[in-house]
Amino acid sequence: MVKNNKNNSLSLSLFASLFLVLGACSNDNDENAGKKESTEEKENMEGMDHSNMDHSSSGEVPEGLKEAEKPAFEVGSQAIIKSDHMEGMNGAEATIVGAYDTTVYTVSYTPTTGGERVEDHKWVIHEELKDAGNEPLEQGAEATIEASHIEGMDGATAEIDSPENTTVYMVDFTPVGGGDEVKNHKWVTESELSPAE
Repeated sequence: MVKNNKNNSLSLSLFASLFLVLGACSNDNDENAGKKESTEEKENMEGMDHSNMDHSSSGEVPEGLKEAEKPAFEVGSQAIIKSDHMEGMNGAEATIVGAYDTTVYTVSYTPTTGGERVEDHKWVIHEELKDAGNEPLEQGAEATIEASHIEGMDGATAEIDSPENTTVYMVDFTPVGGGDEVKNHKWVTESELSPAE
């Protein structure tokens, strides 16, 4: 009788040990899977703005937008882009397609399609804001965006982060590192361009 109790105790101990070992392996696998998912999520988040951005456009401009009379970079000329708000943009050689005098804004907004708030987006111009009036909007003002540079932008309520009166350019360029040519990209500001050598 005592012998049976010993065997039962030994069996229970072995079973418990085996259960703990298997449980630890399972937790380790779950932890690794979680790390892998977190890495993939991070990579997706980092690339999100680029994948949702409409790099090319039809070339149509908003009603009321006035062509610049004496732009620093004339239509048809070449310039080097000094901006990195899109992958492959910084250092690319651009052809100037259009030059316009306006007020340009960095804006923050929550996409109409849901998702996280977009902070300090460059750029939205005055003529792409609904019922914005004739005068430039001040920092902190709100307006509805009527542009679709990024999915979920059109119809979103934007907060003006910073306004700037300048010349904006529509440009064609081929991304640094290769890829399809971007046609009629909106917008690049004068300070984001330098003369092509």
